[in-house]
Amino acid sequence: MNSRWRGIALWVLPIALVVLLSWQIIGNTTNPAENSGNPSITSRSTPVTPISYGRFLDYLDSGKVSSIDIYEGGQNAIVETIDPDLDNKVQKLRVDLPGLTPELIDKLKSNAINFDIHPARTTSPALGIFGSLLFPIILIGGLILLARRSNSMPGGPGQAMQFGKTKARFAMEADTGVKFEDVAGVDEAKEDLEEVVTFLKTPEKFTSVGAQIPRGVLLVGPPGTGKTLLAKAIAGEAGVPFFSLSGSEFVEMFVGVGASRVRDLFKRAKENSPCLVFIDEIDAVGRQRGAGIGGGNDEREQTLNQLLTEMDGFETNIGIIIIAATNRPDVLDSALMRPGRFDRQVTVDAPDINGRLSILKVHSRNKKLAKQLTLESIARRTPGFTGADLANLLNEAAILTARRRKESIGLSEIDDAVDRIIAGMEGQTLIDGKSKRLIAYHEIGHALIGTLVKDHDPVQKVTVIPRGQAKGLTWFSPDDDQMLVSRAQLKARIMGALGGRAAEDIIFGRSEVTTGAGGDIQQVGSMARQMVTRFGMSNLGPVSLEGDSQEVFIGRDLMTRNDVSDSINQQIDEQVRIIVKQCYKETLHIIKENREAMDKLVEVIIEKETIDGDEFVEILSTFADIPIKDRFTPVLN
Repeated sequence: MNSRWRGIALWVLPIALVVLLSWQIIGNTTNPAENSGNPSITSRSTPVTPISYGRFLDYLDSGKVSSIDIYEGGQNAIVETIDPDLDNKVQKLRVDLPGLTPELIDKLKSNAINFDIHPARTTSPALGIFGSLLFPIILIGGLILLARRSNSMPGGPGQAMQFGKTKARFAMEADTGVKFEDVAGVDEAKEDLEEVVTFLKTPEKFTSVGAQIPRGVLLVGPPGTGKTLLAKAIAGEAGVPFFSLSGSEFVEMFVGVGASRVRDLFKRAKENSPCLVFIDEIDAVGRQRGAGIGGGNDEREQTLNQLLTEMDGFETNIGIIIIAATNRPDVLDSALMRPGRFDRQVTVDAPDINGRLSILKVHSRNKKLAKQLTLESIARRTPGFTGADLANLLNEAAILTARRRKESIGLSEIDDAVDRIIAGMEGQTLIDGKSKRLIAYHEIGHALIGTLVKDHDPVQKVTVIPRGQAKGLTWFSPDDDQMLVSRAQLKARIMGALGGRAAEDIIFGRSEVTTGAGGDIQQVGSMARQMVTRFGMSNLGPVSLEGDSQEVFIGRDLMTRNDVSDSINQQIDEQVRIIVKQCYKETLHIIKENREAMDKLVEVIIEKETIDGDEFVEILSTFADIPIKDRFTPVLN
């Protein structure tokens, strides 16, 4: 019985029960004489008046009774009387009798009164049995339906014995709709995983030279880089039974349930080998053991112990390949990471410009792009974007295109979509002249320093239109994916971040600087401290002066450790101040030297509200010499 009919039955059964009970109650309380079917009784033209038994005897003794009909074995009767005092008017009266006694019969006969005895109405035995069994049958049926419904609900009584069963989704041939050709930007990871598929399809190609099939592959990378998509592609390409589940599905509030689910998972996998088992977010169950204080989560640790035993224990799981994904490899237990369990660790990182171009080609298949818009320009515009970010970018651009009632996605939609993803939704334009001018000088200060400092990234756009929490924005776009950053580039970024505060300081005075540079100053402090403590770019020399940046893990680290002395900390703070002070001094000098150009650019941006990078450079070039920025331009394949 499907859920629709079950729901209808659960509504109909209570109503039927109420009707049945009401019918029985009414049947028991209704006067049998009224149900005998006598037309003289049910006639509306002759009303029947009830009287007492004593009054009936008085009528009988006085000779006023002309006839009597007895029903239900003498339990009640209908009496017809003629009263001479009422002009011999005929009346019908109803009386309850003590029974059909011989005395009553003799008295009726002695008074020559006509009487009829009507037998009680009876029903057939089959109908009586059916009526007696109907209520129990409906009651038992309703209870069965309720029990079946509660068993089908999560956590119902019927699920009590299912706690130890695996919750993995199983498919004999997973039809994910994703192939390796649908995954782009992660060519190295695809190569490793294509080899796993080949192991499953033609294992003799490798076993003939003594190679063994890998037992596990761990996909490691930031969120959105395509780890789960790669797993779908493996399932779609392999053509073997496929189990998929999340690491959190092993862990329950009951101790031992997770380990039981692991055993059940591998039992089913052995029955369907060769097969693939995909565990997403394995860090939920694979965190380091030995939590120290308090004993930790025994349930999770037992689940992990069972997983370790199943992956590489006394029993060999031939033909079972475990594929797991995580973005937190630092918290995984070392026993889980060793060869023999996860033989391969595949890094799925953010794509470079060529990878972004390949990803854009995949996600733009069903998008209508304007002729003047090229995927190469989008790839250059989006450094640091992952595959999920690029898919979201094209989707947001398509939404904007539909909202603006255009037929194809243009460059303006791409730019607005990038701005929205990075900075947030566009806000209302400022009307206040003083606040708008102050923000304009602040943003032009950033752009001016970014353009005139040789090692800074080029300016892409400057705007005074609020987005998200920012009242104005200056966009810098590198020409290539910078794998390594030089000391000069770090100093240029510090100066660019200080450009807004320096412009406020020079134009409005020290007493009129605002809190708008709060986020910039935090970035400046972070970059300068990393130059001193991590990169060895200060007078303290090439020495690492900070501890491990990983989070404290209970059982491994009971407290944060300070690896440097108090005197070194003071020197670090002094070096940070020296770097920031020197950069701010140079920034102030550049702003003062180009005050006229800044005033001109501020007037333009107040009028237009947004200036792109080319127009900004064109205006600035009429006032100052713009340095040639040495950048490597990648060749797009």
